[in-house]
Amino acid sequence: FGVVGLARDTLHREAPEIALTADHVVIDGPPRIAGLMRSALLAADLVLIPVQPSPFDGWASAEMLELLREARIYRPQIAARFVLNRCAARTIIARETAETLADHDPPVLTSTIGQRVIFADAAQSGRLVFELAEQSAAAREIAALAAEVSRITP
Repeated sequence: FGVVGLARDTLHREAPEIALTADHVVIDGPPRIAGLMRSALLAADLVLIPVQPSPFDGWASAEMLELLREARIYRPQIAARFVLNRCAARTIIARETAETLADHDPPVLTSTIGQRVIFADAAQSGRLVFELAEQSAAAREIAALAAEVSRITP
């Protein structure tokens, strides 16, 4: 397990070399930096688009979907899924967002990530939720997400 910082728009040329020595490469970055995001999309086999149950996030996703559409011109095999993130349990808006995305392209994953303080604690400490609380709801959500993603990726 290692972390490499490559915040530049040549990521798509550098990522394949990194992938030679790793089982999985996760690229995370701000969607608002279009050059960097285009490069990340060209390096990706699977794109996960986090979306919060909010109309504002839906509007923000439109930019990401446009970048994905452009990337698929060059790499049509790129798979993509929405991931419901920061969901308050059993709320109407979370359920409505999931229902809206069910018929969308890309589709939404079944796994959802809740709005949990432990995620902020993990980020602050530089640790994983599994390290902080292995049996927590957050750890179960991340494990379910990882399992679902592994069924999609080649």
